[in-house]
Amino acid sequence: MSDPLKAFRGVLDLLVDYWVVERGLSDNTIEAYTGDIEAYAHYLHGQGCDGFADATRAQVIDYLGVLSRELGLARSSVTRKLRSISHVHKFLVREGMTRVDPTANVETPRPAKRLPKVLSLEQCVALLKAPDRAEPAGLRDAAMFTLMYATGLRVSELVNLRMHSVDFERGSVRVRGKGDKDRVVPIARPALELLVQYVEQARGQFIKDPAEEGLFLSTRGRPMTRVRFHQIIKSYLPGVGLPRDTSAHTLRHSFATHLMEGGADLRVIQDLLGHANLSTTEIYTHVSAERLRETFEQKHPRAKYSAGDDTHQGDE
Repeated sequence: MSDPLKAFRGVLDLLVDYWVVERGLSDNTIEAYTGDIEAYAHYLHGQGCDGFADATRAQVIDYLGVLSRELGLARSSVTRKLRSISHVHKFLVREGMTRVDPTANVETPRPAKRLPKVLSLEQCVALLKAPDRAEPAGLRDAAMFTLMYATGLRVSELVNLRMHSVDFERGSVRVRGKGDKDRVVPIARPALELLVQYVEQARGQFIKDPAEEGLFLSTRGRPMTRVRFHQIIKSYLPGVGLPRDTSAHTLRHSFATHLMEGGADLRVIQDLLGHANLSTTEIYTHVSAERLRETFEQKHPRAKYSAGDDTHQGDE
């Protein structure tokens, strides 16, 4: 039986001889390079190539994408494999077997951005209802959680709010964001009503200094800190059954994603979040698509059957 990879192996044998005789590479280095190149050869053969010289730049890029996205290799590992397969193509050019090196100027693909953690609407409601609003601290916590989910503020923006930051008449909050840029964010009526309730009924019980302007205060009468806010939100997670990795920032991500799913314009969401670049906001389009896919797989009856299952066919 003929070896379908014979042409590939012939070139690799010549390359190994070159490494040993002219480069003096160690056995371990040669073994590592050879393993990478053999895997690459199998990929090219599956793409219809008869030898390394048939490889195109597009195929090299696609192969790196397979290693990165489908196999989940770290960028450092993909970079090493690109270095390995570059050796074979440079060797072919040097030996006059081809005039084109498809790996020239090819960069290792960047790892895919991790999608932000997002809560469902039901989970958000459960967290907002968790604090005991009959207690000053509980009313404060509920107001903080609700305002953050209603506006999408960053944690640092939330804890740095002052009394004059809120326009109670117009129902909006002025925020000093990254780069010292101000933006005005509307506050949904339920969140505004809860904020008014906190200011009128609970905030005064935390005040130690009459001149204090901080909106959300700790038991010491000082403005809430980021660390303390994270501790507070973590303390409510077990009681409502939310994942342990849920954080304060999760409410910001949930705010943006729920707006996206509700049909809000991407540039409006960008303005509300205070993103300098639209590309940063676009991550939420991917989150919505992923949530849509998960919902389909969990809820749609067709998703429970493989493509080859005829059990529920007949609606064609």
